[in-house]
Amino acid sequence: MNLTTTESIRTLRQLQLDSAKTQTERNKLGQFATPTALAADILKYAKTLLPTDQKIRFLDPALGTGAFYSALLQQFSLSQIVEAIAYEIDPHYGDEAIELWRDTPLQLNIADFTKAVPPNSDNTKANLLICNPPYVRHHHLSRVEKLRLQRVTEQTAGIKLSQLASLYCHFLCISDAWMATDGLAGWLIPTGLMDVNYGQPIKDYLLNRVTLLRIHCFDPVDVQFEDALVSSAVVWFKKALPPANHAVEFTYGGSLTEPKMSVMMSLESLRGTAKWTKFGLVSGRVSSQEQPLKLKDLFTIKRGLATGANDFFVLTPEQISAYQLPSEFLQPVLPSPRLLSVDEIEADGLGNPILVHQLFLLSCDLPPDVVKAKYPSLWEYLQMGVGQGICDRYLCKHRSPWYAQEKRPPSPFLCTYMGRQDTGRGRPFRFILNHSRATATNVYLMLYPKPALAKVLLEKPKLLKEVWSALDRISDEALMGEGRVYGGGLYKLEPRELGNALVKKTCELL
Repeated sequence: MNLTTTESIRTLRQLQLDSAKTQTERNKLGQFATPTALAADILKYAKTLLPTDQKIRFLDPALGTGAFYSALLQQFSLSQIVEAIAYEIDPHYGDEAIELWRDTPLQLNIADFTKAVPPNSDNTKANLLICNPPYVRHHHLSRVEKLRLQRVTEQTAGIKLSQLASLYCHFLCISDAWMATDGLAGWLIPTGLMDVNYGQPIKDYLLNRVTLLRIHCFDPVDVQFEDALVSSAVVWFKKALPPANHAVEFTYGGSLTEPKMSVMMSLESLRGTAKWTKFGLVSGRVSSQEQPLKLKDLFTIKRGLATGANDFFVLTPEQISAYQLPSEFLQPVLPSPRLLSVDEIEADGLGNPILVHQLFLLSCDLPPDVVKAKYPSLWEYLQMGVGQGICDRYLCKHRSPWYAQEKRPPSPFLCTYMGRQDTGRGRPFRFILNHSRATATNVYLMLYPKPALAKVLLEKPKLLKEVWSALDRISDEALMGEGRVYGGGLYKLEPRELGNALVKKTCELL
């Protein structure tokens, strides 16, 4: 068998099989094929972790068409591979893989790995497990399936996962029963697992029940999967209790065999850190002498309001005039960050923001009969929304009345919710100083000063700019380290994550 030719055929068939399905169908099953170069890099690195004379018992719980198996055959001789077991739930890919690898030792089961029975004997279990598990988020799992997976994972591995856990989390935990003592595992997973709350039981497993060797995070800009907007990491561990004073290697960027940077972290430091993706990303921390504060000590941070239908509730002055909407139900609202050309927003005599793109939010708390009787033009506009089905959208139908918005008073400080580094500004996040009475939608985070700070700012309004300057000096690395990242280098910050960011005490009120 010419392995190079076979891999070329496999890659072509993978593309053909993928194109025969819709993106929605593949999303539901989490089918994102591992690129050839990445699979080769992973197996090449795996070989460096194994003794040269190691007999291989290989397992891939989610084979697809066999990118990892193909790379295995190129890195290890057939005489070294004692056994190769794999599972693939979808015959669409599994049947093709059986045909492709029929002259090799591969034993492929077209079945659901989470329902398979693991071997009883340690000497028949896998000592090399490599897997790109299905990236199926919990939204695509039925309640019955979530409960089944939760039960199986707890019975098999003694790990109780949240029902918010994605399918790949269950794969990783269940595989514990398939691994031989001292066996090596390499998992290609989203980096988000290292930051989200539902990933904590898995992090506990990696820290306490196995020897975590290395976590390599790819540069988010260097997307590994063309058809999935997700940043990736490869987690390596050995099935053995961690030795005393064990340290874990965190690498970042480049490839597994040639990373851009590397840092060693003790298990104790990992146990005390909620977010692991910041290692290797944050280049400098605030020194203890500077006595930093967390933003949550100074501000109550909330997402901007979600209207459920911005195209209906967020209006231009021209639309307001055309529909003759009453001013008492309109509040200025900031445009999206891409349309906001300034970071300091001045106000006119009415408190409206002085901006090129002026927008207003429609919100009314009056019951329908009152609106109909007293405000006929507003009633007519709302009836347009009823006709368009806007009143039946999820957020709207859970409000009473459906055209009343959640309360988000204007805040003096805002932060953009998401962004990229490769913009004209070169920074993923912006802090905005707002002198107007404009509120904001959920593309912003709104920072409301807590009572002590609010009192000082009320007494000394000139300090607003000093606080804004202190916020703006928070490093990009610090913010990115607290937030989360998606494929293509898209960074996001939730209110709690922004609240954990440190700000230096650089002005008298801080």
